[in-house]
Amino acid sequence: MGFFLVMKAEIVRSFIVMRRYWFATATGMVVGYGVFMTLIFGFMRGTVDVAWAQKAMGGAFGLVIGMFAFGIVGLFSQGLQSMARSGELEQVYMSPHGLITNFLARSLVGSVVGILLWTVLLVMISATLKADLHADPGPTLLLLFLTYVNLIGFGFLVGGLVLVFKQTGQVATLIRLALMGIAVTVSDKIYQWPPALRVLAHLVPITDATICLKLVVVEGFGTRIFTHPSFYALLFNCVLWTTLGIACFRVMENWSRDKGTLGVY
Repeated sequence: MGFFLVMKAEIVRSFIVMRRYWFATATGMVVGYGVFMTLIFGFMRGTVDVAWAQKAMGGAFGLVIGMFAFGIVGLFSQGLQSMARSGELEQVYMSPHGLITNFLARSLVGSVVGILLWTVLLVMISATLKADLHADPGPTLLLLFLTYVNLIGFGFLVGGLVLVFKQTGQVATLIRLALMGIAVTVSDKIYQWPPALRVLAHLVPITDATICLKLVVVEGFGTRIFTHPSFYALLFNCVLWTTLGIACFRVMENWSRDKGTLGVY
């Protein structure tokens, strides 16, 4: 029940911010569109045709997934650091809903709002490039949910490290940039890699999520994705990172609380 109360408060806050600062949101979309188109035409080479447009769309979609991962993990790294500096972290911890419930609600609402905005941006890019985007709601929503769960588990692991070691900003930023880079470049060609490298790639929380989402949204796999090896790897990753992340966060949270350094930066 506490989760839904916090989520309701976050939804109200998000809509108030969007309504009050609608001009900033709109101009942010325009700036984002301009940046994406500049990157596409600045770095893509070759003849501009249908195949070129689909390849560019795949790269843009991968960048969106990478920025989605960048934001979620950032909530648990920079978010915790800023809350520790301001003293908000101790207040959230002493609330009846607890730290994990608060962060789950915040991340879920932020992810939904972000997905809506990114969807509008992708439609604009697709219309400009005349590239196809396949709106298959069933597989797409399921994959987005699994991607969110996967990244949340990894985010909790990073957040636990922040609670203990505090000033891990640069390391957390490198991790987030690595996730973004993987999301932009990865494809199902990883199945041609040597077995050891392939196993390592599958353990990265964004790898199989990106592959599945690209196959469904850009290439139109539809329900066939449920038989793809990356889908099963994504399910395994969800269980692995969620269990490992929350367990490690609990241990590190208790350690930081016992040492009296929970709200110390």
